[in-house]
Amino acid sequence: MMTVRRILPPALAMSAIVLVSNMLVQFPINPWLTWGAFSYPVAYFVTDVCNRTSGPALARRVAWVGFSVGLLLSALFAPMRIAFASGAAFIISQLLDVAVFNRLRRASWWKAPLFGSAAASVVDTSIFFGVAFAGSKIAWLPLAAGDLGVKLFMALALLPPYRVVVNRLAPPTTV
Repeated sequence: MMTVRRILPPALAMSAIVLVSNMLVQFPINPWLTWGAFSYPVAYFVTDVCNRTSGPALARRVAWVGFSVGLLLSALFAPMRIAFASGAAFIISQLLDVAVFNRLRRASWWKAPLFGSAAASVVDTSIFFGVAFAGSKIAWLPLAAGDLGVKLFMALALLPPYRVVVNRLAPPTTV
């Protein structure tokens, strides 16, 4: 049974990640990268930890709550086009991450979070940048490519923290 105590911390984290990422994506570091590329992959980390420790039902609920709260907050603090693009990209990519993770959950401990995050990052980047910046004067294709590269790097970089957190939250046999 889902309890507020189990869903609230990851859902709040997810909402904060979405809001922060939507703010940071508006600030390019250079012609091919925004600050949002570094914060957004943490959303997959949260989903994957929930999926591993509590199952796909909780991971999907956390994604939906994060989507709802993150979209509402983003609509208040980010341009509407960014909020809409983020919401569409977020929920589709998060649900894809949960599905890929769940399909690979019995493989080596690192395969499910890595491949789930990688697949979701490709979809998220395509949807977000296509909707948020297509038709604008912003050179978004280099930004999308740079963002995707960082997201894929972050998927690898977050594997050791994922292993540590999951080992602390779940019995060792589920890792």
